[in-house]
Amino acid sequence: MEKLQPARGRTRDAKFAERRAELGEAALQTLAELGYARTSLREIAQNSEFSHGVLHYYFTDKVDLILCSVRQYKARCVTRYDEVTTTSTSFDELLDGFATALGDTLRKDATMHRLWYDLRAQSLFEEAFRADVAAIDKSLEKMIWRVMTRLAELAGQPLRAPSDVTYAIFDGLFQQALLKHLSGDRKAIAALRANVRLVVAQLVGTPVLVKKRKAALAAV
Repeated sequence: MEKLQPARGRTRDAKFAERRAELGEAALQTLAELGYARTSLREIAQNSEFSHGVLHYYFTDKVDLILCSVRQYKARCVTRYDEVTTTSTSFDELLDGFATALGDTLRKDATMHRLWYDLRAQSLFEEAFRADVAAIDKSLEKMIWRVMTRLAELAGQPLRAPSDVTYAIFDGLFQQALLKHLSGDRKAIAALRANVRLVVAQLVGTPVLVKKRKAALAAV
């Protein structure tokens, strides 16, 4: 693979970081397919176009490479939901977009999400993972909170749970749906979307305008 040609004037550290990012991105699919336990720099090299020597030069070990790759992937995930949040102009539009995006990423990127949960589980045993896993987890929590606070704003209702509890609920739903999807359950994605709507209804409630309309109709 041809090396990127960094712009003149960039520091050596910046060039090194750029190359790490490129290699981490290229290795991501292999990492997702193999998982943590079956992955080594040598295994990744055998399943990619990069030599073991190149990977070992840019990464200390497989932990370093896995963390680099997963950080990059999860950073893209966050921006995907931010786009839905900023472009939606109504409660229903945002709820539809959020539920659809969760289902789509479950279908398209199941192996990537499996790698993330594998990494997070390993952090219970590997101290080297914990700081990065906590940082990624926090970024995902903030992403969910941005969606939910915007939904609450559009509904004219207060949120009924704090950020960490809200994230734990959605994370649990997603992990459960991922396991079912990987096990061949064809209804897993539809069930996830339905459960997202159920949870939002519990955490936010019915939009104020809808409640007023129902009250007006009941009074007729």
